[in-house]
Amino acid sequence: MSAPADPISVLIVDDDALVRAGLSMILGGAPDIALAGEAADGDEVPAMVARHRPDIVLMDIRMPKLDGLEATERLRAAPRPPEVVILTTFHADVQVLRALRAGAAGFLLKDTPPGDLVEAIRRVAAGEPILSPIVTRQLIDHVADPWAGDRRSRARELLDRLSEREREVALAVGRGGSNAEIGAELFMSVATVKAHVSRVLTKLELNNRVQIALTVHDAGHV
Repeated sequence: MSAPADPISVLIVDDDALVRAGLSMILGGAPDIALAGEAADGDEVPAMVARHRPDIVLMDIRMPKLDGLEATERLRAAPRPPEVVILTTFHADVQVLRALRAGAAGFLLKDTPPGDLVEAIRRVAAGEPILSPIVTRQLIDHVADPWAGDRRSRARELLDRLSEREREVALAVGRGGSNAEIGAELFMSVATVKAHVSRVLTKLELNNRVQIALTVHDAGHV
């Protein structure tokens, strides 16, 4: 019999004690999730991450000392960072989009049903997307971006670095496909899809598949 997998370790960062308590209760009830700790502000995150080495950080955007955006940027720039999932009240938020561009793996509304929250944590831990193409498109469309033209040119230059097969995988990621769905669509094994995604991340100098999806959207291909 194989040994049970290690639980998914999660750090909760929110300045609202009631929100932290609610999230702790929800996640604590999942047998495959372990709470690494709680922080009340972004400035507490580096020390907590260094001490507990969580797999995932649930990060509020608006906090009094250091906001979730800057905390995410600092965290994702460090070696071997945990995944970051943004907690927000409004999905059409410029801060959320900036956090995704900084390397967050996705975002969740604070009123997300408990079962959906737990499933989202599991998907992030498995390297799968939690943002649907529709939500990503809505977010980009609803947030004014004065640099959209520059982003489009830059995104197209980046995608030109890819081989034809890598580009097909990148576009499929942009449509929100899981590794299994992309494999079925492109007649590849899941292992081959993962290898292509890894090469795309390296060539484009990106952190995760959300940033691949944003690059594809910026280029106007979705």
